Amino acid sequence: MRSLLGNLLARADITINGDREWDFKVHREDVFARIIAEGSLGLGESYMDGWWECDQLDEFFHRVLKVRLDKKIPVNLPSILIYLKSSLLNMQSRQRSGKVARQHYNLGNDFYMSFLDPYNQYTCGYFKQTQDLNIAQEQKLDLICRKLQLQASDRVLDIGCGWGGFARYAAEHYGCHVTGITISDEQIDYARTFCQNLPVNILKKDYRDLNDHYSKILICGMIEHVGYKNYRKLMEIVHRNLDDNGLFLLHTIGGNTSVKYAEPWTSKYIFPNSMIPSANQLSKAMEGLFIFEDWHNLGTHYTPTLKSWFANFHRNWDQFSNQYGEKFYRMWKYYLLSSAGAFKARELQLWQIVLSKRGVPGGYLSIR
Repeated sequence: MRSLLGNLLARADITINGDREWDFKVHREDVFARIIAEGSLGLGESYMDGWWECDQLDEFFHRVLKVRLDKKIPVNLPSILIYLKSSLLNMQSRQRSGKVARQHYNLGNDFYMSFLDPYNQYTCGYFKQTQDLNIAQEQKLDLICRKLQLQASDRVLDIGCGWGGFARYAAEHYGCHVTGITISDEQIDYARTFCQNLPVNILKKDYRDLNDHYSKILICGMIEHVGYKNYRKLMEIVHRNLDDNGLFLLHTIGGNTSVKYAEPWTSKYIFPNSMIPSANQLSKAMEGLFIFEDWHNLGTHYTPTLKSWFANFHRNWDQFSNQYGEKFYRMWKYYLLSSAGAFKARELQLWQIVLSKRGVPGGYLSIR
C-alpha cells in the first residue's frame, strides 16, 4: 500500500516523509491502507486523527488535484454508498435540508466572525488590485450590486442570506429594500441585529415557500446545498418570484463535470448533503426560463479568500480551543486549505451568472 501511494504521489512531485513543505509526512504506517480502502474520506479522517501531516496543505492538494491523482484511487465503499444514497433519495429534501444549518451554520456566530470580514461574507471575495480580505469582500458585494443594476426603488430578494452582509451593504449603499431568507436560527438572530434600522427584512423561510414579487433576486453561496434533483424546482421558484423586467444573479461554486453526489469527507464533516453543480446541470435547470446575460468565472479569487480565512481562523483559535478541541481545529484546517488547493488547481470554479426572464432591452453590459 505504501509503495502504491508513494508512486502516485511521486507523479505530483510529493515525497513520503520528504522535507519540503508540501511533502506527505507519515505518523502511522497503516495510513496507506486506510486511504486506499476509504479514498477521500479516509484521507481526511486520517489527517483529523493525526496519522499524517503536511506543512502546506493547500500546495499538497494543488499538486494532487492538478495531476488528477484523486481519479487514480480505486473505487471505495464510502463513495459507493454516498452515490447510492444520492441516486435513490432526495438528499436535499425539505426534511433533510435543515441538517447543514444545524451541523455547520449554527456552530456559533462568534466563531464565524473570528475569521470572516466585517460584512461576514462566507463566500469568495473579489481580489481585484488588493490582497486585503476586507476590501476584496466589499468589492465582491459592490460587483454584485452593479451587476444587478440596483436602484433605490428595487425590492431585492436574497435567497440564503447568511448573516445579512449583502442585505446590509445593498441597503446602505444603494438604498433598496432587501428581504433575506435563511433556515439557520443563528444566522437569523445575527442578521436581524446586524441590519437593524435599515430597509431589510430577515425571514426564516425555505426557498420552496417563496411566493412574492421582486425586481432583483440573488442566490449567493446557497445553491450548493440544493442538489441536482431540486435545481429545476429552485429555478422555477425564482422565475415565478422575479418581475418580468427583473434580473437574477447566481453566485456559486461550479464543478468541471456533472456529479450526483457530494464528496464524502466534505459531506460528512462540513456541508452535509452538499453538491457542486456543473455548467450543464445549471443550464438544463434554467432552460426555457431565463436568458443568460453574463457568465463570469472568479474561481482564482477563491484561493486567497480561503487562505485569508485560515490565517484569521488560526490567529484567533485560542479563544475557541477549549470549546471545540484539537480534532476540530485539524478538520477546519483541512477543509479550508484543501479547498484552497482545489481552486488553485482549477478543479473548482466560482461563477457569477446574470440572468433575465425576457432579455435586457438593447443587451446587458458586462461588469468586471
